[in-house]
Amino acid sequence: MKNNSPDYVILASIGAIIFFGLFILASAASVGSQVRFFEQLLLGFLPGAILGFILYKIPLSTIQKLAPYFLLGNIILLLLILFPFFSETARGATRWFALGPISFQPAEFLKLSFLLYIASWLSSQSKKRKRRAQQSPTKDVFLPFLAISFTVAVLLGIQPDLSTLIIILSTGFIVYFVAKTPLWHTLALFGFSGAGLLVTLALKPYQLARITSAFNPDLDPLGATYQLRQALVTVGSGGIFGLGIGMSQQKFGFLPFPASDSIFAILAEETGFIGSILLLSIFLIFFYRGFMVAKNNKNGFARLVSIGICSWIFLQTSINIGVMTGLLPVTGIPLPFISYGKSHLIAEMAAVGVLLNTSRYVRR
Repeated sequence: MKNNSPDYVILASIGAIIFFGLFILASAASVGSQVRFFEQLLLGFLPGAILGFILYKIPLSTIQKLAPYFLLGNIILLLLILFPFFSETARGATRWFALGPISFQPAEFLKLSFLLYIASWLSSQSKKRKRRAQQSPTKDVFLPFLAISFTVAVLLGIQPDLSTLIIILSTGFIVYFVAKTPLWHTLALFGFSGAGLLVTLALKPYQLARITSAFNPDLDPLGATYQLRQALVTVGSGGIFGLGIGMSQQKFGFLPFPASDSIFAILAEETGFIGSILLLSIFLIFFYRGFMVAKNNKNGFARLVSIGICSWIFLQTSINIGVMTGLLPVTGIPLPFISYGKSHLIAEMAAVGVLLNTSRYVRR
């Protein structure tokens, strides 16, 4: 039975995180120009809010039916950026679809479209298994899932975008496991992924250098470990109460990408341990409520989607903060809802719209 109202705790927590993010971005983006702040507000937050509202209002059954078309459209965009006419290259990677004034990263939207498709497909397969006892889980579920995961891996590997690929596949594997598939399927998927990661590291030495530098920050202080060392200095400089909003020193040419990848370090420097814990607490409230929506949802598709969205945001948040505190190798993963980047903000707000939609199917 569907409720008429969404989970207001999820809505309030996301609102607080986005407000927090815009506040810090205004400070981090003060270096050079405020253009980034207004771009994030007008070209990121506003379209994201509109798309999220639309996905909240659309019946969940309609979203489930449209899921294959969302993924197909996303794959077409990923194929188009293989052609120079439709792509833009930055930092040695071709990840942006560009056509005139329009520019965005299709991989960010793949996080949602892949999740919606997998949840839709697995929930329909679950219904088929109940009707047909003779169905083979390996032939009818595992192999098709492996095929679509491999396709996504190849498309993102070409760009290359290893960090986004890890988020997408990890989220997909979690949803696959929650769908009550055989345990050995999930273990095999992680095994194949681990083998693929080893091959990638062997073919791309710079990726391996990122991993080794995380365990030895003094290895190359002006090269591979420079961002890590500066991030640790930035986080440590905040102390308990921080230097004050707008008072960051590291954003003035010392810390790379202060408004995007490294914004958590700026937040820690300006608001200190207190501000960092406050932000993490709000994230934890969001995760808890989101996972409770998944746990208590009787709609199979809604349950898989909600667990997938929460896992995606949780993994991405954990990786970004882990990088900034020296616990994980340096990656280009943005901090959800906070880092500068229009594509990821729109995709995340769209996902929240879907999550709020699923929360209406929880009996209260």
